[in-house]
Amino acid sequence: MLVYCTRPHCSRPQNDVPDLDNPNKRYSRVAERFCTACGMPLILRGRYVAERLLGRGGFGAAYLARDLDTPGRRECVIKQFMPMMSDPQSRQKALELFEREGQVLDQLGQHAQIPDLLAFFAEEVPSVDGQGVEQYFYLVQEYIDGETLEDELAQQGCFSEEQVRQVLRELLPVLQYVHDHGSIHRDIKLSNIMRQHPSKTKFPGQGRLYLLDFGAVKQISQAGGQQGHFTGIYTQYYAPPEQARGERVYPSSDLYALAVTCIVLLTGKDPSQLFDAYNNRWDWHSYAQVSPQLQAILDRMLQPAPSDRYQSAAEVLADLNASPASAPAPPPPPQPVVPPSPPPPPVTPPVLSQLVPPPSPSPVTPPTSTPRPKAQPTRQPAPPLPALKILIGAGFTGFEMTALGLMIFSLMTAWQLPVGVSAGLMGALFALLVFMQYKRWIEHWEQLIIAVISGAVLFFVPLLQAGLGGVTALLICGLVGLGCVVMGNIFLLIYNILARFL
Repeated sequence: MLVYCTRPHCSRPQNDVPDLDNPNKRYSRVAERFCTACGMPLILRGRYVAERLLGRGGFGAAYLARDLDTPGRRECVIKQFMPMMSDPQSRQKALELFEREGQVLDQLGQHAQIPDLLAFFAEEVPSVDGQGVEQYFYLVQEYIDGETLEDELAQQGCFSEEQVRQVLRELLPVLQYVHDHGSIHRDIKLSNIMRQHPSKTKFPGQGRLYLLDFGAVKQISQAGGQQGHFTGIYTQYYAPPEQARGERVYPSSDLYALAVTCIVLLTGKDPSQLFDAYNNRWDWHSYAQVSPQLQAILDRMLQPAPSDRYQSAAEVLADLNASPASAPAPPPPPQPVVPPSPPPPPVTPPVLSQLVPPPSPSPVTPPTSTPRPKAQPTRQPAPPLPALKILIGAGFTGFEMTALGLMIFSLMTAWQLPVGVSAGLMGALFALLVFMQYKRWIEHWEQLIIAVISGAVLFFVPLLQAGLGGVTALLICGLVGLGCVVMGNIFLLIYNILARFL
């Protein structure tokens, strides 16, 4: 049997242990087996042996392993934590948090859709040079044989609305269970949700979704550097704003990440392509056709402010299971304030907003019980513009329109086209080019590809060079594009000055 050494950076981690080839032979805990390369014990706690490496990160590793104390040598997962801390106080704090996390995982593992915690221990082993002792922490969990939602999306493509609804129906009760036990997952994403193979599940013929990786090691690994703030580890775009800022997280923080997971499944796009950073909102509706009910539910889960989202997974499940015509509305805020003009981006989801009556002249009068707050909050500074995107777009537009202009002028001269037709064609092309960039159909690599193609056509087709020659024509296009970049810089400078003082 091949056994994998769990010491980090072992030069030859795979070891052949013939004594373990017979699965019916009960292994004696007295006998020890050590790595032939570094001397690391191969049988952890006298019963667990790692077979292969599943993954390695900056703070630990995960191994597919076997439990020698079970008749069939049951498969399991060993998660190894290696605290890279030299300060004894920080190491002690990490150990305390590790033990506390083990208790939490032991409690959460009672749920049918969360892997069981099988063991939790620390091992002290001699160092490679034999001059000291190294300490490693281990968690042993149930092995779930299946595929993650990330794998399923890559294989089958976008999920249908009904498939996403089923994902929500299976995961929301799990999240409610986790939150009811005082824990927050903090890292929900496609790769942390696994569907067990139907042949492996306890429920024959039905795949079951499991929630994986509760971030035990990730939380502990921050003990030495952030003094108790353990929300700094997160996955970009999946994490809500409060978690990305390193602030306190809530149950609604997990609901935000679950909603991002759902819109990625519906659209098949990376979340970076769905988030509009300029307007600070998710722009996914045009990529997926879903019912207004599901759209409203996901939009509310994706609100940037935790208070504007659902406050529990049970609330989401109730709205999801309600018929579209009778979907329950959330209770109104305790002290609603009707501003003189509504904010530009709608905060309330479409379906729920229909249940709120429009403001009438009567509510404008301040209530007699409490004084009316100020009409307008302190004005927020203007949002920063995406400078790099604007400058690239300006340069591309200048280059492309000059190239097209030279080509059209050449054709107009060769074919004796009327000036009006040429001007109209140029205007239409310019409008189309701007519109396609506005809709984000042309950005990043598309701009480069189009510019290279038009430049190549202008350089290699003498008929379209307006009598200038290929090099001169390309030089003019480049100078015009550079001029547009300069004008874009001037615009950004003026905008920033006005935004600071107005």
